[in-house]
Amino acid sequence: MAEERKTEISPVAPGEVVTCTVEQIMPYGAFVRLKTGQRAMIHISELSHSFVKKVEDILALNQEVQARVIKIDEKGRIDLSLKKMESPRPAPSPRPQSFGPAQPEDSRDSFEKKISNFLKVSEAKIADLNSKKNNPRAKKRGKPSK
Repeated sequence: MAEERKTEISPVAPGEVVTCTVEQIMPYGAFVRLKTGQRAMIHISELSHSFVKKVEDILALNQEVQARVIKIDEKGRIDLSLKKMESPRPAPSPRPQSFGPAQPEDSRDSFEKKISNFLKVSEAKIADLNSKKNNPRAKKRGKPSK
């Protein structure tokens, strides 16, 4: 009987594409009404592959959208995603060789150079911090001369 009740409450299943209407927009996402009459939520992080500052940048009240069901929790709350409907964002293309230094042929050499530079910079910063640390002490210990 509990299983029958669950199917009545959530006739949608994770992975399904559903059509819904935006009912309420909040700073963290939007609440939508499915065609089945159920309420669901689209979190701001599930609106787009790119950065979304405000939900209103993507959705408007009473807008009809298609979304993918990504989760139905134990309380029957439905989470949707517009992002899963989009094709994934293409990977950033490598920098053209004409913009900047040429890449070394041997990646081991470039790694060794990066580590060497990192150590030099770190040692310089530590030496600078130590000298600054020692100078204020010297000023505090001695009394000003007349």
